[in-house]
Amino acid sequence: MKDLNPPNFVTSGLPPQARELCEKLEAPFRLQAHLLLVHDVAVQLVKQMESAFPGLEFDTESVLFGAATHDLGKALYPAELRASGHQHELEGPQILEKLGVPPERARFAYTHAAWKLDPLPTLTLEDLLVSLADQSWKGKRPETLENQVVEKIRAAVGGEPWEHYEKLDAILTRLTQNADARLAWMGQF
Repeated sequence: MKDLNPPNFVTSGLPPQARELCEKLEAPFRLQAHLLLVHDVAVQLVKQMESAFPGLEFDTESVLFGAATHDLGKALYPAELRASGHQHELEGPQILEKLGVPPERARFAYTHAAWKLDPLPTLTLEDLLVSLADQSWKGKRPETLENQVVEKIRAAVGGEPWEHYEKLDAILTRLTQNADARLAWMGQF
């Protein structure tokens, strides 16, 4: 995978396993750039979540892996890089599993967009955090998704939903501040 020369606001690169998967799938630069940005936001998100919610337990490594690989199915469905489509979500887990990714990690290729399905499937906090990173990088703040995260936090640590929402809101406000710069950088691919 050729280096993308990330902008100065990107603080972390793709993990080695994600880079290898990009190479194997011959992922287009636009897809690699997207995964880099979502992963970078996820790194910041999990750090801030750990700080804001000290009793909240989640698998950080799974969230970061999911953020770095969630859209890899688009390597086989490149039209979905620029237009709406769901084939990459439906087939993404199987694509990753064929490349040796365990099912518990390959699932993010499907679950990253499952928060908006009706009926709502059972999603973990990790699934929802990958979804948050995938929305936040571009400045999106879906209320439905945020409410699902708040409910997972409340179920795990107790307390009042408004308290958790207040903390999550502050985190997401910080994370979405660079959205215009991220979108501009993505635009070159």
